[in-house]
Amino acid sequence: MKTLVIDEKYRGLRKDEYGQFLFQGNIECDGAIEINLDSWLIVSGSIWAGRGIKASGGIKAGWGIEAGGGIEAGEDIEAGWGIKAGGDIEAGGGIEAGEDIKAGGDIEAGGGIEAGEDIGAGWDIKAGWGIEAGEGIGAGGDIEASGGIKAGWGIEAGEGIGAGWDIKAGEDIGAGWDIKAGWDIEAGEGIGAGGDIEAGLTIKCKQKLSSKCRIFAGVFTQKKTLPEEQVIECAEIDGVIGFGILKKIEA
Repeated sequence: MKTLVIDEKYRGLRKDEYGQFLFQGNIECDGAIEINLDSWLIVSGSIWAGRGIKASGGIKAGWGIEAGGGIEAGEDIEAGWGIKAGGDIEAGGGIEAGEDIKAGGDIEAGGGIEAGEDIGAGWDIKAGWGIEAGEGIGAGGDIEASGGIKAGWGIEAGEGIGAGWDIKAGEDIGAGWDIKAGWDIEAGEGIGAGGDIEAGLTIKCKQKLSSKCRIFAGVFTQKKTLPEEQVIECAEIDGVIGFGILKKIEA
C-alpha cells in the first residue's frame, strides 16, 4: 500500500494567518499517512489511515482520528470525536478527544491526556501532565501521570497506578501492583491493589479498601502532615496499615 504524503503542496491545503495548515473535508488513505509540515494540520472532518499516521507537528480533526497502526505527532493530537489506533498513540504535546481515546498499544503524551469519554490502552498510559476521562480509564500495564489522574467512572490498571498529585475516581480504583499518589487517593466505590497503596495525604473510599501488601496515608515528603491529612477512610479494610489513621464509615 502506498503512503500518502501531505506537505505544503498537497491539493486543497491552505495556510492561515497563524501559519497553520487548513484542509476542508476528510483525509483518508488505505496505507500510511505522513504529514511533513512545519506547523499544525487542522482538518474539518476526519483523518483515517489503514496503517499508521505520523506528523512532524500537531494534528487536529473536527471529527475523528483513526489508524490501523500507530498515531504519532511531534506536538498535540486533538479530535472533536474519538482518537483510535491499533498500535501506539504518541504525542510530544497533549492528547485530547471529545469522545474516546483508545490504543492497542501505549498512549503516551509529553503533556496531558483528556477524553470526554473513555481512555483505554492495551499496555501503558503515561502523561507528562495529568490524565482525565469523563468516563473510565483502563490500561493493561501502568497508568502514570506527573500531575493528577481523574475519572468520572473507574480507573483500572493491570500493573501500577502512579500520580504526582491526586488519584480520583467516581467508582472503583484497581491495580495489579501498587497505587501511589503524591496527594490524595479517593474513590466513589472501592480501592484495591495487588501491592502497596500509598498517598502523600488521605486515602478515602465508600466501600472496601484492599491491599495485598501495606497501606500508607499522610506520607507527604515535603512537609510534616497533620492528623487530618493521615486519614484512611473506608467502610471495610483488608490489608496492613503501615502508616495512617483508620476511620471506618457506613457503606
